Amino acid sequence: MIKIYHNNRCSKSRSGLQILENSGKEFEVVKYLENTPSEKDLKEIIKLLGIEPIALVRKNEAIWKSDFKNKDLSDADIIKAMVENPKLIERPIVINGDKAVVGRPPEAISEII
Repeated sequence: MIKIYHNNRCSKSRSGLQILENSGKEFEVVKYLENTPSEKDLKEIIKLLGIEPIALVRKNEAIWKSDFKNKDLSDADIIKAMVENPKLIERPIVINGDKAVVGRPPEAISEII
């Protein structure tokens, strides 16, 4: 089952959702601001994406700038920050089996569906 971690207030996330809707395939929408992934879930997502945790952080968010920027954070610290502040999680994230992409640009989603 395809899964999209979605924030309806984000235009890129809405575009990603539209790509999935247009694909005609079944998918699950996870509104991650309401249903925050656990540390375990985020570790798995990061592994599927093949990135370091810091690459999944939205570094322009005010909470990042005020509370985390320029601090020496471990990967575990970064993941914990995203769980406690889900606005920090880059979006949209689409997972299809053992493949995942961050939909920036949204067209990247087409590569895994």
